[in-house]
Amino acid sequence: MTDTSNATDATATPAAQPGTVVDPYRSYTFNLLIANIVAAHFTEVRGLGMRVDRITYREAGLNSAVRQVPGQVSYSPVELWYGVTQERTLYDWVDTIRQGTVRREEVSIALLDPTSAAEVMRWNLARAWPCEWRGAPLSTSSHDLAIETLVLAHEGITRLP
Repeated sequence: MTDTSNATDATATPAAQPGTVVDPYRSYTFNLLIANIVAAHFTEVRGLGMRVDRITYREAGLNSAVRQVPGQVSYSPVELWYGVTQERTLYDWVDTIRQGTVRREEVSIALLDPTSAAEVMRWNLARAWPCEWRGAPLSTSSHDLAIETLVLAHEGITRLP
């Protein structure tokens, strides 16, 4: 009988060691999931981020030193680009807000490995809702895909390894 308690998982990504080069993930393989269901295949995602405001103050009697403490946290809106199809789910989500009903969803952007077979990282957006929609630019002189844009506001972002 072999002891497997110290065995490593063959599928796990090795941690970077000093002197070892680890290639970064590629940015072109990802999915968007709304309520853990793949919503669509997007061409681009921008705006994953947060900002922590700085509050500066001077201590009494110490005019030469400015102290800084963290303040309010804000989250960037996330912009999603996707190809126009007959599918109306995302547009209908925006349209419900236009009609006065806000439906917040848990949204995830999943980064996939180069073969698109496995998820390697995920960003979860808490209580997301569409705050902007832009239709595709149309031009008779273009051969590009028709790409719409959806912008999501959210109340927090977490990154899962």
